[in-house]
Amino acid sequence: MAYATWDHPEPLALGSAPLPEYGSGSLADLLPTLAAGMAVPGMTASITELTAADRNCVFLVDGLGWEQLRAHPDEAPFLASLLGSSRGGTGRPITAGYPATTATSLASVGTGLPPGAHGLPGYTVRNPATGELMNQLRWQPWTDPAAWQPYPTVFQLAAAAGVHSAQVSSPTFERTPLTKVALSGGTFHGRLTGEERMDFAAEQLAAADRSLVYTYYAELDGAGHRYGVDSDTWRGQLMHVDRLVQRLAEQLPPRSALYVTADHGMLDVPFDEQHRIDFDEDWELRVGVALLGGEGRARHVYAVPGAQNDVLTCWREVLGEQFWVASRDEAIAAGWFGPPDRFDERVYGRIGDVVAAAHDDVLIIASEREPKESAMVGNHGSMTPVEQLVPLLEVRS
Repeated sequence: MAYATWDHPEPLALGSAPLPEYGSGSLADLLPTLAAGMAVPGMTASITELTAADRNCVFLVDGLGWEQLRAHPDEAPFLASLLGSSRGGTGRPITAGYPATTATSLASVGTGLPPGAHGLPGYTVRNPATGELMNQLRWQPWTDPAAWQPYPTVFQLAAAAGVHSAQVSSPTFERTPLTKVALSGGTFHGRLTGEERMDFAAEQLAAADRSLVYTYYAELDGAGHRYGVDSDTWRGQLMHVDRLVQRLAEQLPPRSALYVTADHGMLDVPFDEQHRIDFDEDWELRVGVALLGGEGRARHVYAVPGAQNDVLTCWREVLGEQFWVASRDEAIAAGWFGPPDRFDERVYGRIGDVVAAAHDDVLIIASEREPKESAMVGNHGSMTPVEQLVPLLEVRS
């Protein structure tokens, strides 16, 4: 559906945006729930459907959305057999959080906090101290990780309480700032192949009477971005993930629970002007904008001083039928980034003056500023079910 230039339709009501299940069924609630079951002080079991276990392993598959998994049972027979186990046997998914993007979701997982508290509220956001856009996945330009995200991770709190804590992932991630602020605590173990990670994660689970282990696989997400979730390459990666999960499940030590989840889902967006609105070629959208942050389906828009209301009006008129378009204060008050009473004031200036979350299968690309991101087939970030819903599959021993 093309957006109208002169005859603007009624914008989407902000209250119609399907909020993540913060506090009862989001990624930020997972590790605190598991840690509470291992008697870690200060942790709350918010996902009430889960049953405590002495040894817990979280396997996060980047990009494994609930809807994509349900649509591909032939490629993932083992995972499909576990769909009924999701969320404590209810057969329901949990939600990622807004925006549904890797840096934000990993920080939510590791800290047990919603985005408005941990402070990684997007793919790229403005650093209020410098006025520059910061890429929170690649951590460019550099800023002090401890100042950017000052809260302890659940792994750190668990280790302090005597729980054996470990992360088993690619060696590439061992010293990255994102790992430091989101997933540090206990011991990091770098293993190159997925099979090595599964085997070592099982060993780490068995290393103590109480264990909290995290492992990760990124290649499914990469295949989706490059080729799309409707591609043979993506399906091949899903088949590999299915084998990895089964490999780990078959090695679980006694009194263990394995949880398979994801940081977001994904959808393919067609390559035409109706579905890919190019900010760099649209004078209307550029007027009054100093910086364009976020990503195609979850934009942070930073206005030049004094132009905030004009930018909000323009974006709402131009895009309001296809995007939920909110001011910073509206988005915070609506709970997009978590419960308003948990919003940390240090994060306020990182949120766009205008926040735009896609409703339709559409992107706001920036072909000149973001050539690589603008060329991606598969995309994510917003609050639609295909992006927000992720599995919480369970295997117990």
